[in-house]
Amino acid sequence: MKDKLSLGKLWEKFWETTVQVHRDKATGMLEFELNELENLFVVLIFGSFIGFPSPPAAMAMELLPYLEDELRIMVSRADLAQDPLGAIMGMLNVD
Repeated sequence: MKDKLSLGKLWEKFWETTVQVHRDKATGMLEFELNELENLFVVLIFGSFIGFPSPPAAMAMELLPYLEDELRIMVSRADLAQDPLGAIMGMLNVD
């Protein structure tokens, strides 16, 4: 009887671990998709820097508050443009 109880607990622990792994994978995929959508959003707004037609100025100004983090990253990378070690640390998200 003792073996059945420990086997049941072992199965329960295995199931909890499997569920957690799947949740982590799903969360990782959603985070990746969110980052890609943010990148696409920035390209649409600041497309004129790379040759894409830009949206109307009024629309771009309304969307600017949503780009606060991207603007901060852009300014910090411009500051680190002459510092190769700083650029590497910027890619690694080291603050």
